[in-house]
Amino acid sequence: MKNYSEESLIKVIIPAYNEADSIGLVIRDIPQFVDEVIVVSNNSTDATEGNAAKAGATVLRETRKGYGYACLRGMDYIANLPEKPEIIVFLDGDYSDFPQELEKVVAPILQRDVDMVIGARVKRWREKGAMTFPQIFGNWLATSLMKLFFNARFTDLGPFRAIKYGKLLALEMEDKTYGWTVEMQLKALKKNYSYEEVPVHYRNRIGVSKVSGTVKGAFMAGVKILTWIFKYSFK
Repeated sequence: MKNYSEESLIKVIIPAYNEADSIGLVIRDIPQFVDEVIVVSNNSTDATEGNAAKAGATVLRETRKGYGYACLRGMDYIANLPEKPEIIVFLDGDYSDFPQELEKVVAPILQRDVDMVIGARVKRWREKGAMTFPQIFGNWLATSLMKLFFNARFTDLGPFRAIKYGKLLALEMEDKTYGWTVEMQLKALKKNYSYEEVPVHYRNRIGVSKVSGTVKGAFMAGVKILTWIFKYSFK
């Protein structure tokens, strides 16, 4: 595997809401070739911000609640830096992903010039109970509809993903809450970006999920996902 630190500039954006118990573990396991880890505290009320700073991350605050709001805040920060990255990686702060697998998530971009890579949470590498039934069903439904309408090859809406920075900007991302991941994949399809999925491990998160762990969260996420799919299917 090539030495990425000499090849490209990679920044990681981690949206985090009350992830004090897990955020330090996530940052610790991110490979050293990453240029900067940016934790966006989405109105956290616990020690998330302090623990992230102690672990060496750049810490930003976004008081408007919503996964998309946090991601957009991280992008705004990067837009004002003098040197722009080649690749942006998105990663959750609950330690359900395996940050050390970042190397293989970015590999298709660096080795084959792919535009976007999704870390697919394959069943054989998924810890029992790590994904709830609403998550599994929602992923199946969303990816099935994308296959039907766009002939897409996606099997997951996994949050662990990498994308070329310039390509990300061209998507003009706008979703503020639950629809961020599916919006990115749909817009990438519409723009004919090259993409790949790589299988990644997935484990039970630390703490309670703010989306799949509640009936309201699961319902709202489902509504947002379907809204984006049908919006782009008939556009």
